[in-house]
Amino acid sequence: MKPLKSLLSALLLALSGTLAAQTSIPGSEINGLVKDGNQKPVDYATVSLIRIADSVSVKTVMTDEKGKFSFKNIPGSEYQVAVNQIGHSKYLSEKLKIDEKQPVQHIKPVTLSPDTKQLQEVNVTVQKPAIERKGDKLILNVENSSVSAGSTALEVLQRAPGVSLDKDDNVALKGRQGVLIMIDGKPTYLSSADLANMLRNMQSNEIESIEIINNPSARYEAEGKSGIINIKLKKNKSYGTNGTFTLGAGYSSKRKSNTGITLNNRNEKLNIFGNYNYNNNKGEHNMTIDRVNAGQASSAIFNQTANSERFWYNNNFKVGADVFLNKNNTVGALMTGYINQWSEAHRNGTLIRSMQGSLDSSLLSQNDSKSNYNNLSYNLNFKSVLDTAGRELTIDLDHANNNSKSRMLYDNVYAYSSGSPSVSEVLRNLTPSEIDIYAMKADYTHPLAKSFKLEAGFKLSWVKTDNDYQANRLENQAWENDPLRSNHFVYNESVRAGYVNLRKEFKNTNIQVGVRTEHTKSKGNLITTSQVVERDYLDFFPSAAVNHTINENNSLGLTYSRRITRPAYSDLNPFEYFLDRYTYNQGNPFLNPEYTNTFELSYTLFKKYNASLSYTKTTDVMTQVLLPDPEKSALYQTNANLAEQLSYALNISAPVTFTKWWNSNTNLTVFNNHFTSPDLNGQVLDNKQTAFQIFHSENFTLNSSTSFEVSGNYQSKLIYGTFLVQPQYAVDFGMSKSLMAKKVNLKLAVSDIFKTRRGRISSAYPGLDYKVNQRYDSRAVRLTLSYKFGNNELKESRKRSTGLDSEAGRVKN
Repeated sequence: MKPLKSLLSALLLALSGTLAAQTSIPGSEINGLVKDGNQKPVDYATVSLIRIADSVSVKTVMTDEKGKFSFKNIPGSEYQVAVNQIGHSKYLSEKLKIDEKQPVQHIKPVTLSPDTKQLQEVNVTVQKPAIERKGDKLILNVENSSVSAGSTALEVLQRAPGVSLDKDDNVALKGRQGVLIMIDGKPTYLSSADLANMLRNMQSNEIESIEIINNPSARYEAEGKSGIINIKLKKNKSYGTNGTFTLGAGYSSKRKSNTGITLNNRNEKLNIFGNYNYNNNKGEHNMTIDRVNAGQASSAIFNQTANSERFWYNNNFKVGADVFLNKNNTVGALMTGYINQWSEAHRNGTLIRSMQGSLDSSLLSQNDSKSNYNNLSYNLNFKSVLDTAGRELTIDLDHANNNSKSRMLYDNVYAYSSGSPSVSEVLRNLTPSEIDIYAMKADYTHPLAKSFKLEAGFKLSWVKTDNDYQANRLENQAWENDPLRSNHFVYNESVRAGYVNLRKEFKNTNIQVGVRTEHTKSKGNLITTSQVVERDYLDFFPSAAVNHTINENNSLGLTYSRRITRPAYSDLNPFEYFLDRYTYNQGNPFLNPEYTNTFELSYTLFKKYNASLSYTKTTDVMTQVLLPDPEKSALYQTNANLAEQLSYALNISAPVTFTKWWNSNTNLTVFNNHFTSPDLNGQVLDNKQTAFQIFHSENFTLNSSTSFEVSGNYQSKLIYGTFLVQPQYAVDFGMSKSLMAKKVNLKLAVSDIFKTRRGRISSAYPGLDYKVNQRYDSRAVRLTLSYKFGNNELKESRKRSTGLDSEAGRVKN
């Protein structure tokens, strides 16, 4: 803990506002008066006292109602006074010297002149490109995309460059899983399964853009080996009230509908904002599993066919307020919530044959499940702009409660070709879960010089999960507990973190170096079996970035970071979830966190064409695996640690503007994944594959109110862990029409026009033979109407992250 204590001490020293002790001259003072062009006093102007030796702002004050200001008890030095006021040009005084001989300086009255650049009214409409790169971020602009109209956030995310989804909708970036997904800079608090459900329920009309950050700095959480995907929701923009009402409907094989409203009210002292969205959808899922079960005594062929009808509805909301204490200090509160319900009627048939093809037996399963998931998150925050030089302090206090209940009923009927009577088995699983997360964090920014900045901060978090898995068997019309499958699992975790990050700007080069340290203590307690797994570890996560501008049209960047991915909370829980008797999912209490080192070299041409080359090494790779269970003649899915993953990736982004009304964008990623493990369930694993992903869009603007676009994506065959994933591709179409001075917007979208988007995987595990094919109702037609009302120039609400970022994606039912 010594490194963390030292870091916190450094932070407290920084917060004191000095890096070296200086002595103030008693009675020293600099004062003055600020007026406008009409010689009227200017109140609430920002006045900064800047030390000439190092360009640091020593103190900042505001003018009073008479336009007066004063700095007192000033250390001896040479200074300049800077005055800033919106709508006026900046004023900078002549040199002022404070010493023992001349402790008081009265500067002549300051007259601010109007800033004609700000006062001129200019109306310019700029259409953001579909994809753009800013610094270390690749941005997918969703707001103006017609092809995304009526789509879900999950479908939009799937079209993002370099992003792919596996058979369970786990997100991968450049072929690597372990992505930290955030919404407006805050965590989603959801597992991969619950996150997928939430993104299916979130509509594209709620999204402004998607930011992809491959190599985050030390200021970001160390969680997420493959980087960060931040989904930015739409914000409202001067004073008054405005809002947007949205209504949408669609159809694939089943109906889909959504509605929502966003409201924002702002004045000089208070901003109140909120939104509510409701989605009600039905869908289908079809899957086949063909495999050879190599049993200890004999082998058999299993042919499984599964069909399910899914229904889900979602209520999500956000309500918050910001109180502007003055121009430099803001206090805010935020509450977000997700109330989801999911049900599925699943029919699964399995035919079991001998290796010669004769039918031995069959299993018919009727599985019905119903899940409720409620998430409420609370945030209190404070932001202080300490001076105009850039000193800032932000503090966040957070609490999140996740409550879920699932009920799964399995009705299995076994039939035998030998003429033996069929056997019926009825099982039930009840899985209540409660997860509480508490966190507090502080971030501080301190300019050491005009082009040299220090960032430092700390974070404390506590997590408790309580999962009571109840497995029952129907015996004599009564439910009996199955002690071999039931279990009560309690998990506690605390993380203490601190970071320091330095940024230095030269004429043509920017350099950033930082380090984050995290101390983690955890305890997993399998109460039923009295099995306890405890861990205590301290980690350091360095990061560095260099960006150099060669000339106006060419620039280079080089980045490095070390990151961690911790297991999802319930992945540590060894409960068994059944598809049927021969197919199930099981947790792993012995999962270790994985560590990733990433290097990336990037090149930008003409400020719009981008290319990057990256190398990533991950140890103790956490990945989903499908493995055989010979004793049960079953195939089960679990999470395991592989020894190592090496990844090489090349990414090229090429936006092209043909005319004012026609532009396109192409994003290509070529990557190689190499997985190794000396002992995975008794087998040596050594898998590697080179693959590529390509995204292309064509955008056409017919006039100021009408546009349409066509986009497509293709992913070649690839290997991930023990999975061999077959190619995936799809084409989408969208059209947008604005009415009533752009207050009303109609968007028509058709996703997966040719119905080609499906998942096909097979075994890349030695000695295991299976093929899985699955398809969702991905081809859908959607019509979305949105209506904007109120003041459409309202200043946007504050963007802020909370203190729970690293817990994102680790909560599961």
